[in-house]
Amino acid sequence: MHAAIRCKQLIIALLAVMTAMSTAQPALALRLEQVSFSNLPGWQRDDHSAALRVFVRACDELTTSGVGFSRKALLSGTRRDWLTVCEQARRADVSPVTARRFFEDHLVALTVTGVDGQFTGYFEPEVEGSRLKGGEFSVPVLRRPDDLVKLSKSAAARLGVGYGRIADGTAWPYFTRQQIEQGQLLSRNLELLYLRSWTDLFFMQIQGSGRVRLREGGNVRLGYAAKTGLPYTSIGKVLIDRNEMTREGMSMQALRAWLKNNPNQARHVMWENKSYVFFRELNNHGAETGPVGAQNLPLTTLRSLAVDRRYWALGVPLWVSTTVFADGSLEPFNRLMVAQDTGSAIRGPSRGDVFMGTGQQAGRDAGAMDQAGFLTALVPRALATRLLRKHGR
Repeated sequence: MHAAIRCKQLIIALLAVMTAMSTAQPALALRLEQVSFSNLPGWQRDDHSAALRVFVRACDELTTSGVGFSRKALLSGTRRDWLTVCEQARRADVSPVTARRFFEDHLVALTVTGVDGQFTGYFEPEVEGSRLKGGEFSVPVLRRPDDLVKLSKSAAARLGVGYGRIADGTAWPYFTRQQIEQGQLLSRNLELLYLRSWTDLFFMQIQGSGRVRLREGGNVRLGYAAKTGLPYTSIGKVLIDRNEMTREGMSMQALRAWLKNNPNQARHVMWENKSYVFFRELNNHGAETGPVGAQNLPLTTLRSLAVDRRYWALGVPLWVSTTVFADGSLEPFNRLMVAQDTGSAIRGPSRGDVFMGTGQQAGRDAGAMDQAGFLTALVPRALATRLLRKHGR
């Protein structure tokens, strides 16, 4: 699910206007403050066994392919900084008390201060589809085209996008959402599946993954493959600016309702977002596991966090302290999570997007989560010393 793309992931992607390219250097007002584990709200009450199991899986990836550290992350050190603690994690007992002591004994808690924290939720949609075009299933889900390439630094600087296409030796931005949906790639044989509506496709692209119930029987899981690299435009903000919706009334459900109730305008509004996401079929990930995130691992409900990779490498354990709506009131949400995903709407060192699960209820839970809070990284001691020397209060 690459966090490609997670929207408020959903509400944020609906409302936020994306500006800086993901390769831009972060502007820093942040500070790091070492805190004791006993001062983390709810620390004693969390299920550290569940968190340790997720961290060990992340460590397995970190010590083999190391995708999570393939980019420089300002507050995460290097892959080498984590090798010893990952080996210790593999040997640790996963019983609740022992798991908690593992984190306390081998890692240091550093809370991000100086910047506002914000936490939202995202999920894996479930939609209906078909392998064959026909009847009500006519909207294609496309795989990545071969001519979508990473541009040279000079071409990217000239065009303002990191990805595009090369035609007659010249770099160009890739085709827009409107151009693609109106058939620009029609002759490429890129169709994976067909969905019922353009709205289903649009929201699956926002989330970066999806599970499709096939008309022919069975299910198919789709994962993020690539995006065109064109700037993301929030259609929620477009509608707010046009006085079609209010900021206070904006939600995923409200936006879907507007698109359904205004079919003559819906596609033109969605075309305002020129960015387009391509998918791949995930054959080795069953229904019992979550969608695959940017670390190339299945996401775990309420344990996997999408982060800004300019600051956090994938695989880093992070303590999230925020609130969620439950039965009409705000409840504390304090949980040890692991950075395993990313997304265009996730910007900042204290910004997180909680994976809420799969299906309609997960979607409702994700749509209701948009709260302030703070983020605390759990990092190896030697790394903590270096980070505090540079960013400490």
